[in-house]
Amino acid sequence: MSTLQKEVQKHINKLVHPLKDEEELKEALKIKLTKKEFKLLTAWAEKEELTLLKEKLNLDEERYAELSTKLIKKLNQEKIKQVLCI
Repeated sequence: MSTLQKEVQKHINKLVHPLKDEEELKEALKIKLTKKEFKLLTAWAEKEELTLLKEKLNLDEERYAELSTKLIKKLNQEKIKQVLCI
């Protein structure tokens, strides 16, 4: 299982079906997430340092928290789960 798949699974509360393979998952995420949300998720998967991540995405602490919360909520929406799973 890829690091991106593991990261997505970590943030989804209830996953009934397995996730798509790495490339299909990336394409589905690019369609459903904003560019910043996608970059944030991939940075989490790559275990990027938080301060570098915030600087790279030009986020302050408050905006980072908002973006993280929004991303996790979005990953848990049924419509998005259906797109991400086989």
